[in-house]
Amino acid sequence: MKLIFPKQGEPAAQPDPYIIYAEGKYFIYATGADGVEAYVSDRLCSNWQYLGVVLREEGMQEYWAPCAIERGGKYYMYYSSFEKSETDVHRQAIKVAIGDCPQGPFRYHNTVLPAFAIDPHVVKSGGDYYMIYSANDYESDRAGTYIAIDRMIDMFTVEGNPVRVVLPTLDEEIFMYDRFRKGQNWHTIEGGFYFRKGDDHYLTYSGNCYENEKYFVGYAYAHSTESDLRKIPFRKYPSDDIYAPLLAKNGEEEGTGHNSVIEENGEYYIVYHARDIGDRKSYDTRTARICPLKAEGEKLTVIRNGKEQ
Repeated sequence: MKLIFPKQGEPAAQPDPYIIYAEGKYFIYATGADGVEAYVSDRLCSNWQYLGVVLREEGMQEYWAPCAIERGGKYYMYYSSFEKSETDVHRQAIKVAIGDCPQGPFRYHNTVLPAFAIDPHVVKSGGDYYMIYSANDYESDRAGTYIAIDRMIDMFTVEGNPVRVVLPTLDEEIFMYDRFRKGQNWHTIEGGFYFRKGDDHYLTYSGNCYENEKYFVGYAYAHSTESDLRKIPFRKYPSDDIYAPLLAKNGEEEGTGHNSVIEENGEYYIVYHARDIGDRKSYDTRTARICPLKAEGEKLTVIRNGKEQ
C-alpha cells in the first residue's frame, strides 16, 4: 500500500524510507539529491504530510538512506553524502547530524565512517549502541557490497572493530556483470535494518541493484540471548544458497527494497520503496509503501494486498 501522495511541488519519490514514532507522531525520512526529505503523520497508514528538507550540508549532494534515533532528548540522524565536486558515488561517507526534535532541522556534527560507507542503521541493544552499515569488498570471490556491524563508543564514534554479518552468496544479488573488471561480477547487499522479538533477531537487507526491477528484500535470522550484535550468528533465511526473498517484484510493483520496520500495538509493519509496474521514467519513481509483517520464530512473512507473500 502506498503511504505518501505528494502535492504539486513536493518530491514525487521517497527512496529508502526510514520510519520512527516520536513525540506522538510518525516520521519518515527519505533519500534526497539536495538534502534529507521528511514526512509526518498522526496515523501510521494515512494522512502523511511533507515537512520539507530537514538536513542539508553546504557543498554536499546525494543524501542517502537517513535514519534517526532519539537519546537524551536529542535526535541523531545518520546518513551518507559526498561533495558536489565529485562524480564517483563511491565517495559516499557516513555522517551524523543532531536535531532538537524529530522534525529537525538537523545540523551536521561529524563524519563517522569514511568512504565508501552507506546505509547506516543505529540501534540500541543491551546497554550499547551499534551501527549497521554497508561497505565494499573488491577481492572476494563474490565481490561487492556487504553489511557490517560495529559498536559505538558514543553517538559520534564507532569502535573500529566491525564484523561482517551478511555477505553476497547468490547470483540473484548481482548488481552488475563485469562492473569494475572483466570476469568480476559485482554483488550488492545493502540497507540493513535490525529488530528483535524476544530472543529472535532479524536483520533485513536489500539485494541486487536499486535501479533494477529485481531489487529485493531478504533477511538474516538468529535465535540468541546475546545482546552484542557483533556476536550474534546471523544466517540468511532459509540458507546462504537459497534465494527466498521477503519482498520481490510481483504483478503490481517492482524494485522493492531498502526497508525499515515499525511496531504498533504489538503488530509489525514493513515500510519500503517500490515502483508501480511500468512506471520506470527518467526521474525517480520509488515511493514509500507499507505492509503488515508477521514474525514467527525464524519466519518473517509480508502480507501484501491481504495475502501472505
